Formats: sequence, C-alpha cells, structure tokens
Amino acid sequence: MTQQHEEKGPAQSPSTYEDAVEVARSIQPALNKLILIFQRTAEGSSLTTSQVSIMNQLRMRGPSRVSTIAQAELIRMPTASNALYQLERRGFVERHRDEEDRRGVLVALTQLGESELSIVSGQRAAALAEIMRWLEPEDLDTAREMGAVISKLADVYRPTMDSE
Repeated sequence: MTQQHEEKGPAQSPSTYEDAVEVARSIQPALNKLILIFQRTAEGSSLTTSQVSIMNQLRMRGPSRVSTIAQAELIRMPTASNALYQLERRGFVERHRDEEDRRGVLVALTQLGESELSIVSGQRAAALAEIMRWLEPEDLDTAREMGAVISKLADVYRPTMDSE
C-alpha cells in the first residue's frame, strides 16, 4: 500500500500530513485494541459491521443506486452488489426501478430491515456503553466531545478509489 502525500483535485485537507501522522501514531494502538474489543463484544449480532453501515446509509439517504452505496461505503460495485444481495435475501432491503430513470435500480431499506437495524444498533450501543462505563465521569465527558470529532472525520474523509 502506498502513501500519498500530495493533494489531488480542488479539496485540500486543513491539516498537514505530518501532524496527522503524529496523532495517528499516538492513538492507533489503542484504537486497534478498542475496535477488537468492540467487535468481540458485539459478536453474535445478526448483522455484520459492513451490513450495518450499508443499512445506515440507506436509512440516512433513502433509496439509492448500488453505485452510490459503493461510493459511500468506499467499496467496489461487485462488493456492494454482493452485500446488498445478502441483505435482500434476508428481506432487509428491496430493489425497485428508479421512477426518474427507468433504466436504473434503487435499493431501499424495508420495514423489516429498519426494525433489524434498530435492534442491532441498540445492541451495539449497549456493547460500546459497557466498554465506556469504565471511564471516569470527566473522561466520559471528553469522550462525548470526541464523538463529534469522530463523526466529523467519518463524514469528511473521502479517499479516491482507483477504477480497477
């Protein structure tokens, strides 16, 4: 995997790569450990993390084309198609023709999918709460503030994907 340091296109990141690497190196080991703990705590869920992410995209955006989902999830079209097929088999999403462009197909969350997503999201929030309850109240307040930063990072980071 190569590291790209040059800015491409009109968007410029507000921080330097060097500053970001310094922070990343300091939090990466603990972040890896927390991700692993969270994934193990959330094991046994009826949905994978990728499936939850796709379903959350559909909840936020509404019916979407497979290409839009793939781009939002930073995955390739065949990967998105396969994931959506698995969700469709379980009745969590459905496909229908785009009324604005009959050549296109939109994928939408079903009522069953919405219900399952709510259940799984609640389970995952409870699993994360179980981890976070070990923080001192002041640290929990800091974590609350960091939640906004983490959400912003998830929204603004858009790497370019090659077309292979």
